Amino acid sequence: MADAAQQRSDALKNREAILQVAHDALAESPNASLNSIAKRAGVGAGTLYRHFPTREALVLEVHRHDVDRLVAAVSDVLAAHPPLDAFRQWFTTLAAYVRIKHGLGEALHSAAAQEVVSASWPPVTAAVGRLLDACEQAGEVRPGIDPVDVIMLMSCLWRTPATAEGAAQADRLLELAIDGFRP
Repeated sequence: MADAAQQRSDALKNREAILQVAHDALAESPNASLNSIAKRAGVGAGTLYRHFPTREALVLEVHRHDVDRLVAAVSDVLAAHPPLDAFRQWFTTLAAYVRIKHGLGEALHSAAAQEVVSASWPPVTAAVGRLLDACEQAGEVRPGIDPVDVIMLMSCLWRTPATAEGAAQADRLLELAIDGFRP
């Protein structure tokens, strides 16, 4: 039994390593090969293909994994920062993440991908709702702001160029939006 448990543990570690390396590699180049990802993760190509039989399967799981981490980060960000600063930091992270995903091209446009992307909306919307609730409780935003409206408005942040000028523009746009949320 211990051998089976160890194998499962090793398989989970390999999977996590592959997902982290794939996130980084695909952020650097959406054309990163699966073999290069396996090598960087310290696993054989067969191990990668056992977990993710196609490039699309890997890309979609990286997306799902990243969304899960982003949503889970709300509690930590709120614990570490005042609510409005947490809101700023979380949306800046979301914008950087989405900017990376735009570079993945066709991998996120299949029917399977649409299911994964659609499934990410409820947890992301709930995360934004938690941030807004904390800001509302602190008196920093007016009550009743719809999280979906905020996501749509904030989509401007991930449309700015991935340059220093784009980051400055994203900061200005974020502050304009926040000004509109104030009581």
